[in-house]
Order: sequence, then structure tokens, then C-alpha cells
Amino acid sequence: MSSSPLRLVRAAPATPYTFTFDGRTLTALPGQTLAAALWAAGILSWRTTRHSGAPRGAFCGIGVCHDCLATVNGRPNQRACLVAVQDGDVVTTQAGTGHAGLAEGTGAGGAGACGDGQAQKADTAESADTAARAHTAEEHPGHPDAPGGQEARRV
Repeated sequence: MSSSPLRLVRAAPATPYTFTFDGRTLTALPGQTLAAALWAAGILSWRTTRHSGAPRGAFCGIGVCHDCLATVNGRPNQRACLVAVQDGDVVTTQAGTGHAGLAEGTGAGGAGACGDGQAQKADTAESADTAARAHTAEEHPGHPDAPGGQEARRV
């Protein structure tokens, strides 16, 4: 006799959410990550690499490797292994950096949004590092490069 994991633990999950992935309607249980929902639907790849176009999906499952990036509700670079599916989410396969077709300097979340490519506009490695640090400090006040961040706390 075969039993599902939900049945084994006598779980009674709430009504599943619906979301779309590349136009296909799928379901996810409340609290389920995007990666888990895509795996459950038999989808193993939802990103392509920027240079060779090789398919990628979840690798580490804990948000470290960034192989599972997807575009969720128009926002690129969302880690599918960490993002919980919300009812009505629109998810699309992410090609490369996820910024193709976005207006210069606006990013997916508006001007100055994290991941908007400010550091990528720099001409040299040194200016790229400076731009990345400035961007990070502005967008993430608790970051070590921000005023009062860990850099200021070091003894």
C-alpha cells in the first residue's frame, strides 16, 4: 500500500495557490517555495546561463549558488529555492542576467532597485567595484559597506 508524505503525517494543507510558469498554470501549497512547486510539476530548469545558454535549476536548495534564479512578477534574479509562491504569481524562465529588454537604469523594481546593473555600467574593474559598493551601501543600509555597517564595527 502506497502513501503520500502528506497522508503519512496526516497533514491537511490549505487550498493550493495557482501561479503561472511561462504561461502554464501550476499549483503550489501555501508556504511552498517556487523551486519545490516547479519540481512537483516536473520542471527541472527555469534559467539559462548568460554566455552559453545552458539550462539551470535548483542546485544547492539553500540560496547560496544562485543557479535557481527566476523572474517572478517581472522581477529578475529571484532565488526560486527561497521565494515562497504567492497566489497569482507570474513566473518566467530567466535568460542570462534577466535584464534583457529592461530600460537602462530602472531595473525591474524601479530606479535604484537591487540588481539594476549599476555596477555593470562601469568601464573598469576598479570603477565597477566602487559602483557596486556605492549601490550596495545605498540599497542595503545594514551591509558592511554602508555607513555604520560591519566595516565601522570592526575592532
